[in-house]
Amino acid sequence: MADLFQTAGLETSAPRPLADRLRPARIEDVVGQGHLLGPTGPIGRMLAARRMASLILWGPPGTGKTTIARLLADHVDLHFEQVSAVFSGVADLRKVFDTARGRRRDGKGTLLFVDEIHRFNRSQQDAFLPYVEDGTVILVGATTENPSFELNAALLSRAQVMVLNRLDDAAMETMLERAEAETGHPLPLQPDARVALKAMADGDGRFLYNMVEEVAALGPDTEPFDTAALADVVQRRAPVYDKAQEGHYNLISALHKSLRGSDVDAALYYLARMLTAGEDPLYITRRLVRFAAEDIGMADPQALVQALAAKDMYDFLGSPEGELGIVQAVIYLGTAPKSNAVYTASKQANAAAREAGSLMPPMHILNAPTRMMKNLGYGKGYEYDHDAADGFSGQNYFPEGMERRQLYRPLERGFERDVLKRLDYWARLRAERQQREAGQQ
Repeated sequence: MADLFQTAGLETSAPRPLADRLRPARIEDVVGQGHLLGPTGPIGRMLAARRMASLILWGPPGTGKTTIARLLADHVDLHFEQVSAVFSGVADLRKVFDTARGRRRDGKGTLLFVDEIHRFNRSQQDAFLPYVEDGTVILVGATTENPSFELNAALLSRAQVMVLNRLDDAAMETMLERAEAETGHPLPLQPDARVALKAMADGDGRFLYNMVEEVAALGPDTEPFDTAALADVVQRRAPVYDKAQEGHYNLISALHKSLRGSDVDAALYYLARMLTAGEDPLYITRRLVRFAAEDIGMADPQALVQALAAKDMYDFLGSPEGELGIVQAVIYLGTAPKSNAVYTASKQANAAAREAGSLMPPMHILNAPTRMMKNLGYGKGYEYDHDAADGFSGQNYFPEGMERRQLYRPLERGFERDVLKRLDYWARLRAERQQREAGQQ
């Protein structure tokens, strides 16, 4: 039936979305990916040499992954075969491989484009290996997810990963000009609305064309829209964010490192990105509590209090009112003095515990709840610090046979300046006691 429609020419006259009508017909027409497709780019060099290796195209939606795969097949004279991991299984792949093998015997290679390749499970991905290995197919996979997490190491070793960029302003402006040439009239947009339209697309070329189609359908005589009127005509694209995948980890990492770098404005931006994308606010507050101890610690002990208060406020009020407490905590943490001395002390203490093994604490600091334990010397010689001069006995509390170590080293920042003075004070008293004891011997 489909062949009958094609023979009659009905398919070519059927309505086609603008994004399909303006799909690039040459590699040179693809916008925004010059770092890959240009003369010095890795794919550009492959095409210049008229050779093709298996590739994984990794990038956000609407950046040209399918288009590039089609054009690669045309450029190196390969048969283009497309499957989707959403609708295909191993049985479908076997049919494709068998056909490709027969095609190869006739002297024609096959470029197999697998859309959403990350949706194949590990065993399904293994099915590609022998056919990629022996050249039966040139595999071009497309994915929006990090291949390091989603694809087998064996498959990754046989394919080069190419990272596609989110479309920038210049690329989307070129696309708008092509759309205007296609429709035959300028888009009815004031300059600020034109900028807003590109921002609404959020780097997705397909979504940009879908919005353009809505605007262009109003006709050339429409009064140009301002930004507010544009919002009534088209819908903003939902942010690219998957709470269970890489976007989730990228943004929480960006928030953490912005706070560590005391860049409050950047931290607030990433916080807003996560909240508007639907991230669980309590996930964010858990990271803030960790940050308060790891990156601020004793430089400002109130940082941990503020982070926990933000969690309590959100628990009490919920969204959106409770989110203001998270904003306040981010501002406090970002502006607080930074020190990782507590975090470093924790790691040093753990290392010391592993190295020293199960050494017994010194006998004088062990409790002696029974007569037998007292007779064995438990607690003998213990000095109650509150009874000592300056409230400090200066006794050794490390196990016998283990040299004293300084695990916590406060920095000259914030409240840790005062902590450092306290530690220096105790260290001086301890040294004086040791000198007295040495003089008595």
